[in-house]
Amino acid sequence: MNICLFGATGRVGVEIVKFALQDNHKVTALVRNKEKLQIQHENFRVIEGNVWNEEDVKECVKGADVVISALGTDGNGTLSKSLPHIIDAMNEEGIIRIITIGTAGILQARVNPQLYRFQSSESRRKTTAAAEDHVAAYLALANSKLQWTIVCPTHLIDGEETTIYRTEEDMLPLDGMKITVGDTAHFAYQLLYHDIHYKKRVGIAY
Repeated sequence: MNICLFGATGRVGVEIVKFALQDNHKVTALVRNKEKLQIQHENFRVIEGNVWNEEDVKECVKGADVVISALGTDGNGTLSKSLPHIIDAMNEEGIIRIITIGTAGILQARVNPQLYRFQSSESRRKTTAAAEDHVAAYLALANSKLQWTIVCPTHLIDGEETTIYRTEEDMLPLDGMKITVGDTAHFAYQLLYHDIHYKKRVGIAY
């Protein structure tokens, strides 16, 4: 499988690269700084560029079977600015499957399903800018014709995969408090092998 990956230098992105290379997939990643990546492998191609640049995105997506985005927010609207480029490039290449890493804040709140969690008492966020950027990315995908899934981890802690966790579509599993980077990456990666959770946000927690 040829995988296009955005956000390969992030905590979750690095783990997804490792899973994919262990299974002998080919991975093409777009990163701003190649020096941040310590992984070297014959099946790993790194393009230095920017997700804000439409041509860089097209180069990364070209020839891929599937796209994974582990991009995070940086206060500059990276998600809302990059997702339209990614969607356009996928449409141009005829690629329909994309898996992204979001945040539990954009799931529906149990206390009031009409609200996102970040808008409700379930959230401990002091600012909403990051969540709003994730919402913009979610809405861009929701308005596309792609087969998308957004993996929405709750409090993301360092740690390897245990492969034992709970997931729920559109909401965070009840009383879910944390999830490791390793298990978030594991779940996102495993979605490549299963035709499930299409056009859904999926909460993940212990």
